Amino acid sequence: MQDVIIIGGGAAGLNAALVLGRTRRAVTVIDAGQPRNAPAAGAHGFITRDGVAPLELTRLGRADLEPYDVNIVEGRVLRAEKLDGEFRITLNDGSTHSGKRLLVTTGVVDELPDIPGLAEHWGKDVAHCPFCHGWEIRDQNIGVIGSGSFAVHQALLFRQWSPNITLFINSAPQPTELELQQLAARGIPVVTGAVTAVHSKDDAVTHLELEDGSRHSVQALTVQSRVLVRAEFLAGLGLVPVSTPFGESIESDEMGQTSVAGVWAAGNVTNMSATVLASAQAGAMAAVSINMDLMAGELEVAMAALPQ
Repeated sequence: MQDVIIIGGGAAGLNAALVLGRTRRAVTVIDAGQPRNAPAAGAHGFITRDGVAPLELTRLGRADLEPYDVNIVEGRVLRAEKLDGEFRITLNDGSTHSGKRLLVTTGVVDELPDIPGLAEHWGKDVAHCPFCHGWEIRDQNIGVIGSGSFAVHQALLFRQWSPNITLFINSAPQPTELELQQLAARGIPVVTGAVTAVHSKDDAVTHLELEDGSRHSVQALTVQSRVLVRAEFLAGLGLVPVSTPFGESIESDEMGQTSVAGVWAAGNVTNMSATVLASAQAGAMAAVSINMDLMAGELEVAMAALPQ
């Protein structure tokens, strides 16, 4: 029996494990080894770790846990149940793990528009967040592929990193008159029509092809993905994702506590816009909240044991 089971071994999960390990809690981290940012060459905006490869960050995070009572388990969670006030987690190999509290940090999966050639460049010269990867494609000829209501904002945002931005409407709503004025004011041309293919040469994006057969040169792309949470296993606990304009999310309070007693969530699974650094911070705050909750329960038991 562990104090805390953490499902997900990215920045949020590992930082939570670090904080909990330092509070002398017994922790098991279950990780399927599929971080959202694995396709990217580096994670950015994390002080002292700017540009670190995602898997290297995971390795360093795990190494930090070695002095503490933290166990890392490789595997994918199939089911989470609450039995007699405790959580039992079943993995794809049939093994089970039990804990008093549960923290979900499984992150999300990015669902991209179904455009041939797009997914192959995701996390490389196809980005979604300028704060994460804008510097790496600065001053390039960047195409914004519209896929939702965020398209105009995305084009205006990336304009800060390059003067060469083109908005391809694709499946996004037609911009309003005000939005067209804003785009014009920033020198952003608008191209209508569906994007039918992303072409590349030597593993680098070269141009887009539209349904009318026209081709448009680009050096990098940005597109709004739809995010889907990795949380199917929570259905047995009555915790299901809620829909948002950009995908799915597990609802929680500012400390990560969900509507299910004993279950916390942190990182992209509850905040799809969280960066690596923000996810790590959210994991730390959830860990503090979990420790306080455990402490309150232990105090109640100790008080009940006092002689009457």
